[in-house]
Amino acid sequence: ISACLVGSEMCIRDSYGTFPRYLQRYVRELKSLTLEEAVRKVTVFPAERFGLAERGVLALHKFADLVIFDPDEICDRATYTQPQVYPTGIQAVIVSGQPVVLDGQLQANRPGYLLAPAGQLMADHQH
Repeated sequence: ISACLVGSEMCIRDSYGTFPRYLQRYVRELKSLTLEEAVRKVTVFPAERFGLAERGVLALHKFADLVIFDPDEICDRATYTQPQVYPTGIQAVIVSGQPVVLDGQLQANRPGYLLAPAGQLMADHQH
């Protein structure tokens, strides 16, 4: 989920740091959620809510979308004046089984695509 316009440099602060900020604030700082509860709220729950049966869980014959992060280090660094700053504490991002970020470095792979409700692909918006 991103608050950037596709193909644009226009972003708001939350587009780079929403989930790191969520984990930092509610798991680490406030301790109002366990790490497991927070991860479920940003993976399984939205996938189920939007009918994306092949996403949200790590299982055989499902899309392998993963974010490998250090729960003690994940931290949002974006600001309103510098919204396009990557968070810290993320070692890798894997989309459909392909690495997109490794060791904090953006890779050339762009296997993701926009999803429509009920899991329908929006093929003409692939990147």
